[in-house]
Amino acid sequence: MSIYELMAGTLYDLWPQSLRAFAPELALCGAIVCVLLVRVVLPRLPVAVWYVAMAGAAAALWLILPDLTRTALGELSGGEIFTGMLIADGYATVLRAFFLAFALVFIAFVQASKLLDDDADATELSVLALSAVLGMCVMVSANHLLMVFLGIEMASVPCYVLAGILRRRRPGSEAALKYAVYGAAASGVMLYGISLFGGATGSLHLPTMAHRLAELLASPAAAGEATLLIVAGLMLAVGLAFKLSAFPFHYWAPDVFEGAPAEIGAFLSVASKAAALGLTMRLAVCLAGGGAEPSSLPMAAGVGEQIASRAASPAGSDGRERVMIDRERTAGGENAALEAHAGTDRPALHDRAWLQASLAPARKFLYSLLALLAAATCTLGNLAAYGQANIKRLLAYSTIAHAGYLLMPVCAAVVAVGNDPSAARSAVAAMLYYLMIYFFMNFGAFAVVAAVRQAGGDERIESLAGLGRRSPGVAVCFAAMLFSLVGIPPLAGFAAKFVIFGSLVRTDLYLLLAIGGLNTVVSLFYYLRVVRLMFLREADAGAKPLVVPVFSTAGAYIAAFAAPLLLFFVWWDGLLAWAEAAAMALV
Repeated sequence: MSIYELMAGTLYDLWPQSLRAFAPELALCGAIVCVLLVRVVLPRLPVAVWYVAMAGAAAALWLILPDLTRTALGELSGGEIFTGMLIADGYATVLRAFFLAFALVFIAFVQASKLLDDDADATELSVLALSAVLGMCVMVSANHLLMVFLGIEMASVPCYVLAGILRRRRPGSEAALKYAVYGAAASGVMLYGISLFGGATGSLHLPTMAHRLAELLASPAAAGEATLLIVAGLMLAVGLAFKLSAFPFHYWAPDVFEGAPAEIGAFLSVASKAAALGLTMRLAVCLAGGGAEPSSLPMAAGVGEQIASRAASPAGSDGRERVMIDRERTAGGENAALEAHAGTDRPALHDRAWLQASLAPARKFLYSLLALLAAATCTLGNLAAYGQANIKRLLAYSTIAHAGYLLMPVCAAVVAVGNDPSAARSAVAAMLYYLMIYFFMNFGAFAVVAAVRQAGGDERIESLAGLGRRSPGVAVCFAAMLFSLVGIPPLAGFAAKFVIFGSLVRTDLYLLLAIGGLNTVVSLFYYLRVVRLMFLREADAGAKPLVVPVFSTAGAYIAAFAAPLLLFFVWWDGLLAWAEAAAMALV
């Protein structure tokens, strides 16, 4: 293959395939550059930074709307981009749109909440938030373990700085330092696990890894590789558990949430958790045998030759003609890889049933690990929330508990992907639906905490006493958010938990269902404690009267987060259908 063919094939892969699918992320990159330029061009108008950042997030969201519409209609087939490093399917599209919408709402909320004393610091916050969202988009689109690591680091490093964005506050600086130290340790362990996976399977491309893993587990020498694969899986799980604040890697969360501003707590509890869950679901389903069909795996020849063959071949509506063996060169070279697969009568490259049967031990390991994490995480989060006197620490432990709930449909998807793809799709859709509802519940709760701070209150739970008399509208909205986090009808949180528990019933995971149900009952008491303080107890005599008018900017934001909790309880079929359409791309 000549250099001209290689260049032609590379350009064909970039345009119109890869760059067109990656356009929203490119718009985010442009927004980051524009935000930095505004600081230089308009130094006397620092407030313009907020509007440029919001315009950039809105532009990125606009660019992804056509793909989002096609996903809802079931017309987006998706496919690998950038030579298989990323994937642009319906599952990734829905999550990317979620992050872009979150970025727009978050920046608008921070600007309205007056978090920063000086708008001159708006540049730093906007750049960090947009950069973190860019990393999250890469995380949920990753189709290669190197892109997994790169996406996690792109999302994590800006979050470390965001936790300490108020530089003059000692608790914020301490929170940022703790977050960075824990994050660096988790990333190092995860990177070592990735290297072990690469050594064991000879590839870091996720569909190829699943196929190689099936071959290893089906071979007589599988026992020798089992220990290495288990250690690699546990190390990879460390990085994901840290991002999820799952037990036993949750210790950073309460301290960071307490030290960081409430607005940053909302960012970490919603966006960061959604990215980690989206990535965890993709990795678990793919390694359990629910990824690409074996017949669609790319060839073992060099990437450049594969791209050139795509450009030259007229076959297929999208110009993609992928062969069967592997994307990457093996350690023995291209010819060795081809000879290793040639002339064999194994159905490995063609038979989905063989792949599912061979990956049964991997599914058992993944289910056991994820189920243990889910049960321990939601139980610890709910029990530890009882003794909290700080509202942000209480919400931090609530976030930990919800990480456990959200891991339960991942377990269901892993169990079902081998024998019931329909149930696996329902589990994936349940997780996506819960994330969409969780956005309104948890972001709204942190918005109330930010509004109380802006009104002159402190972060003690006791300071909310009497809020129901002085600001009944805000107190009712906050109570609706807390009851929705429990899962009480007629609020959307009930529908979200109903869908998650339904996926457990469909896959016969009754023990997890019992644990989730008991934890839901337990969580009612510490949420009810906050509601009781607001409505049934008067503030201390010497306390400053705390008033958050519903007809104010803060009150309008709180009402805007509370209203969908009623709307999506009534109209939850439409949102769930959207999630199911996205799940079709993954399973």
